[in-house]
Amino acid sequence: MGKEGHFASPRRAPRRPRALSPLREHLRDTFWFTPTVGLVAAGLLAFGVLELDRLLIEVLQEEQDYDTVESLIGIADDTKTIVTTVGSAMLTFIGVVFSISLVALQMASGQFSPRVVRLYVRSRITKSTFAVFLATFLFALLVQTSYEGETDPRAVQTVPIISSLACVCMVLVSLGLFIAYVNSTLRLMQVSHVVDRITRESFRVLARLGTVDTGAVALPEVTAEIAYLGRAGVLRDVNIARLVRVARRHGVVLRLIPRIGDFVVPGTPLLAVHGGTGAPPQRLLRYSVSVGVERTFHQDPAFGLRQLSDIALRALSSAVNDPTTAVQCLDRITQFLAALAGRPLGALHHGDGKGVVRLVQDLPDWTGLVDLGFTEIRGCAIGDPQVTRRLMAALDDLWWLAPEERRPPLERHRALLEQAVERTVPEAADREFSLLPDRQGIG
Repeated sequence: MGKEGHFASPRRAPRRPRALSPLREHLRDTFWFTPTVGLVAAGLLAFGVLELDRLLIEVLQEEQDYDTVESLIGIADDTKTIVTTVGSAMLTFIGVVFSISLVALQMASGQFSPRVVRLYVRSRITKSTFAVFLATFLFALLVQTSYEGETDPRAVQTVPIISSLACVCMVLVSLGLFIAYVNSTLRLMQVSHVVDRITRESFRVLARLGTVDTGAVALPEVTAEIAYLGRAGVLRDVNIARLVRVARRHGVVLRLIPRIGDFVVPGTPLLAVHGGTGAPPQRLLRYSVSVGVERTFHQDPAFGLRQLSDIALRALSSAVNDPTTAVQCLDRITQFLAALAGRPLGALHHGDGKGVVRLVQDLPDWTGLVDLGFTEIRGCAIGDPQVTRRLMAALDDLWWLAPEERRPPLERHRALLEQAVERTVPEAADREFSLLPDRQGIG
């Protein structure tokens, strides 16, 4: 059997949930896209309603209903003050509200972790509120330009009645969104909501990745390696569909060498090519990987644990000294690891339309995830019985949930925690108290 048959035979990649588009995820990580769409929509809406106003006056003049036109002119004069006030006040309102919010966000990032800023940037409420505020401001300005000084109902060309009512409706929508925005911002300043948001995003990543194959796929030997040629940075995600198409077209299997979240520099190996006669042309792989200045959730299941661990470490520092926050982070770390305790971990095999494996992507293993979740917290928790007791309870719960082959990392962390407490805490009664498992820490 040839090389093609060797890796395209009975073994096929299982169907997985359709992943979100990398472009969509990258746009969610920006703050300019939604406000820009809002401004464009405001311009189109203003053009449409002003045209309706013109058509309305034109129809009334054709029917010689000048009394109605005169009444509309009077109503427009009354609404002009409202529209002018909206236009002048909205921009000031935007500046004050978001300036205060950014100060509050800076305080939250200093207390929890700088990575919580990403939650603010990805918040749909935040971006929608900003977009509607700007759209209302632009819409009010465009409506103001349509007001005429003409008062003769036979000579007037347009009366902004519908557009004025639309401006008032946009103000009401802005007020509603402002209430939702304040509520959302206050929640981002509460650690319980922050860690819950991180955990929920982590589970969404797992749902998009699907289930890892339990059996190994026999790959042909490596025939080439493709080096990374872009700018240095963190590997945020890969365009799976594009890489699968290129691999299928050239009859090869591509294996991603660095893991999502690794820092890559130009010239280092990026993809290993299995089978075939050589590597696909570099131009076909352009834009197939995304590199940025920080990690994202899109294809990185370990990023949630990294953030939870960072928040716990900040809470255990002498500057903050908040062990209860560390316990809350341990609650969510335990929840996430418990969901993975019986789940296959290893390499993801992405297939083409026929199910033939074309792309292999490594995920963190169980030992790496356990170490990521507990190592740094354990090192900082010594001497704080609230955290050590919660950590002991977490290790016990995971030990019962995990299969036997996954228990050694948990036993190692338990033994290291016991040894560290015995070395650090002088009194035997205090040591016994610190090592007593308690899901609430102390309560």
